[in-house]
Amino acid sequence: MSRDASGHDHAAHDHGAHERGSDHGHDHSHAPTITASNERTVLLALVLTAGFMIAEVIGGLLSGSLALIADAGHMLTDAVALGLAWAGFYFGKRAATSSKTFGYLRLEVLAGFVNAVTLLLLVAWIAWEAVGRLLDPSPVLAGPMLVVAILGLIVNIGVFLILRRADTEHVNIQGAMLHVLGDLLGSVAAIVAAAAIYFTGWTPIDPILSVLILLLILRSAWALLKNSLHILLEGTPANIDIEALRRHLLERVEGVSCVDHVHVWSITSGMPSATLEAAIEPGADSRAVTRAIKRELSERFGIGHSTVEIVWGDEAACPLEAKPSGSGGHRH
Repeated sequence: MSRDASGHDHAAHDHGAHERGSDHGHDHSHAPTITASNERTVLLALVLTAGFMIAEVIGGLLSGSLALIADAGHMLTDAVALGLAWAGFYFGKRAATSSKTFGYLRLEVLAGFVNAVTLLLLVAWIAWEAVGRLLDPSPVLAGPMLVVAILGLIVNIGVFLILRRADTEHVNIQGAMLHVLGDLLGSVAAIVAAAAIYFTGWTPIDPILSVLILLLILRSAWALLKNSLHILLEGTPANIDIEALRRHLLERVEGVSCVDHVHVWSITSGMPSATLEAAIEPGADSRAVTRAIKRELSERFGIGHSTVEIVWGDEAACPLEAKPSGSGGHRH
């Protein structure tokens, strides 16, 4: 048995009597923390946000306000962010199976991708409507619009305060709080539009401000699309440099002569995994080297799940520069 930096025991699997070995680590200590309190808090915020989003759509249709409908679209981005956070908690608790060895964590990313595409389509529709209303202004009932916009502002403030009670260090909750802060601006814009129409009767301000709200939706939707697509394509996490990782292992791990075939990807947001091949020097202890590599991956790069394959002699194929001569780095 081998023991990684987090204190979990993992079996080391040797393939070949004396030539090839691999060690699979399953320390998910860097994955998002799942607590019942976080899950309940996010679910409550999600219900409030989604519920008022529907009310705002109805209010926008009845009052004729495109700004309210656009603000409801931005509340949809809030609901998506909260829904993904809740999905991360809910599905993160489900055990892996023989057919789904990573469990259901990828559902969170897939849902993010689908919702991002939906939001972009919503942006296109509202932009089309805004142009039409600027060319041919339509009447807006300022009174009902103002009431709905003020209620939306109150709901957003309430959701933000609810989220502050949760674990604000959690990346998904941080993202949801930022979405809600953005929606506060959308509610303020709708209030300004309603007040302007009420006192001046100038209805073009409604589609103009709806376009400004669209910019908030577009920013959130594009970021969600880009991040979810990157994970689905198994791209390298943005905070990890493959070449820096390879050189770090060469310099810091005793007995390693070459590191090659390095692949790093994310199972879901905040849960990176890695595989690599390491050639070791004659006489080096393969299990000790494997443990040291996994420790460095976990402590230095936040990679809690890794598979390390050890090779010897002529099996190693390192087209890249091997360990620098005379390296003065700290060694394990």
